[in-house]
Amino acid sequence: EVRPAALQARLADLYKVPGANLIVTRGSSEAIDALIRAWCRAYASSVITTPPTFDMYRVYAEIQGAAIIHVPLAADDFRLDADTVLSSCAADTRLVFLCSPNNPTGTLVPEADILRIADGLDGRAIVVVDEAYIEFAERESIADAALGRNNVVVLRTLSKAYALAGARCGVAIAAEPLIDVMSKVLPPYSFPTPVVETVLEALSPKRLSASRATVDEIIRERTRVRSALDALPCVNNTWPSDANFVLARFADLPGVVAYLRSRGILIRDFGDTDGLRSCARITIGAAAENDALLDALDAFGGSG
Repeated sequence: EVRPAALQARLADLYKVPGANLIVTRGSSEAIDALIRAWCRAYASSVITTPPTFDMYRVYAEIQGAAIIHVPLAADDFRLDADTVLSSCAADTRLVFLCSPNNPTGTLVPEADILRIADGLDGRAIVVVDEAYIEFAERESIADAALGRNNVVVLRTLSKAYALAGARCGVAIAAEPLIDVMSKVLPPYSFPTPVVETVLEALSPKRLSASRATVDEIIRERTRVRSALDALPCVNNTWPSDANFVLARFADLPGVVAYLRSRGILIRDFGDTDGLRSCARITIGAAAENDALLDALDAFGGSG
């Protein structure tokens, strides 16, 4: 098959959208690449990103030769300002990337702000809403609202909540004209049969139930871990998160990273990233794994 029809139908059912409004991609990254290649002319178009955010928007834009307009999130709470996004769009801006929940801050973009940006750019640019972590949030996907607009694309993936990063399976959800354009850009015959079979098995009722139970546990643990982090002397502060991780600022980030590594624990160091000085992203795991992290940080604080 040019496109994996059975997989497309199953994912349309999972995400509760018509099959004609969805296209399967090799992870969200391929969808990002296809969107930029489809709508951005090399060295003649621009895209907007809202750092600190997922870096692949920048990477694929640079590959295509698209200019990047950065609209930074608020320094204190990583809030997005919809008015600033709209006013920052140039005449050649074709795509606006909004990651919600955002990676690595864990913050949600209010649905009203997303739709206000989309309405303000109707006929000018496409708003791409990356919902890779939406299963961990207190809000449903905005896919329904996207289908009623001709300039909103929602990205979903099985990599996070369904633990299928290695299968490289995601989708783009949008109005049919947008899906038709992406279909012309994406390569045919791109999904190997073993991958399709693996994903379909992972989406069986039994496996879906297990995945949802894991998501529920992560949400509970996220609250506990954040509260415990805030009580540690080595942690300056944390931020609320709607993802499967917590962003924390440390008094001595290099020391913390090295000490945790010596105990076989890895956290994502963002200390060299603008807007995230002394910050690290901590993935929420099973209770025992989280306890090991918190015990190690407590020991580090005591030795310090």
